[in-house]
Amino acid sequence: MAMIAGNIGMMDAAYFVGRNEILTWINATLQLSLSRIEEAASGAVQCQMMDMTHPGVVPMHKVNFDAKTEYDMIQNYKVLQEVFNKLKIEKHLEVNRLVKGRPLDNLEFLQWLKRYCDSINGGIMNENYNPVERRCRGGRERSSKGSHKATKSLHVNNVTNFGASDGAGSNKISGPKQGKIGGAMSDGAHSANIQALTDKITGLTLSVEHLEKERDFYFAKLRDIEILCQNPELENLPAAAAIKKILYAADAKESALSEAQELLGSVKDTDATEVETDT
Repeated sequence: MAMIAGNIGMMDAAYFVGRNEILTWINATLQLSLSRIEEAASGAVQCQMMDMTHPGVVPMHKVNFDAKTEYDMIQNYKVLQEVFNKLKIEKHLEVNRLVKGRPLDNLEFLQWLKRYCDSINGGIMNENYNPVERRCRGGRERSSKGSHKATKSLHVNNVTNFGASDGAGSNKISGPKQGKIGGAMSDGAHSANIQALTDKITGLTLSVEHLEKERDFYFAKLRDIEILCQNPELENLPAAAAIKKILYAADAKESALSEAQELLGSVKDTDATEVETDT
């Protein structure tokens, strides 16, 4: 297991899984209704994912699904770290960043977690696992209101049940009350639009941050190659000259590969001529 976890590097395909796919995976697997990555910052979701992947390993009675303070969240991550240690999973938890609810840090950790869980169970959900029952029996919940606000976990069907009133009940609403309900619906639509725009901005921000990280990754690789080619023992070699030809090409529209190949080809021809002269 340690080997599997350790093989998930930053350029693994796992870290290119989108926010919506991660949320869909969490909600479908654990029967939740999370709408933002930050809602999983408490660590409770991660603990339950490990509970589903490795039944009986996670002490679910220690997991606090109502954790709102950083102190309570840290306790959940301590439980998670103990589970990792027990399973010999070599994964460092950036707890201080995760409990702050930073979208990118939490997304990266959930991307890693999905990749790990899929590597264990092949992406197939455990049909015998009842996530709601495990939360109710195993996890701690101090306040039903707080739990609903923090994770929206135990009341997934509340909105549906609220809207499913009978015809008689609907007919009783009349006069001023209709205006109030209409206003409430208008406010609700306005809030939904704001939430949708906020989620879109968050998604774009995450995309930009991810692209910047990928850019920095490749730039660092190119810089390492440049330093290597500037080594006194290598800088005069034809291969190093060809590589620098590509690195220092000024025209972004045209590839310098052909020039580099010509440079290597001319060196080969010169060597071949010298060999024939010597013979």
